[in-house]
Amino acid sequence: MTSPASSITWRECPFDGLTLRELQAIYMARQQVFTIEQNCIYLDADGCDEAAWHLAAWSAGEPVPLAYARVLPPGLKYAEASIGRVITTAKGRGTGLGRELVRRAIALSVRVYPAQSIRISAQSRLEAFYQGFGFTIVGDRYIEDGIPHTEMLLDAARPGT
Repeated sequence: MTSPASSITWRECPFDGLTLRELQAIYMARQQVFTIEQNCIYLDADGCDEAAWHLAAWSAGEPVPLAYARVLPPGLKYAEASIGRVITTAKGRGTGLGRELVRRAIALSVRVYPAQSIRISAQSRLEAFYQGFGFTIVGDRYIEDGIPHTEMLLDAARPGT
């Protein structure tokens, strides 16, 4: 990425706070990463976006966010709050945006859903990455959309955060 991190604008909002153009750009970014790059066919627009908080890193002149995640309320996907659809697009990779994205997603979840643990379905190759934020493995690996995944939990006590 040629632009410095200071040129990144972070935006977090509930679904109804997104503009139509932001929503389209988010869906384009998610489709690029999950469907095209990971060669995975599944229903990305799963009906959970409307209940989610959306977090995105935007850079002037880029048509899609450089990084994105959504935060789901407790009881929607899991009993706990959840972070999902975590992506860093090609132009944002290798810049530290992925770490900053997860740090901000955890902070958003803690702020919006206080005293709630956070459960994620992480790609198994990223277990160590998420463990660096205090997530622990809480189940066996499983295949989701043809990719090995691991269920992980960040306890409400938030160790290491």
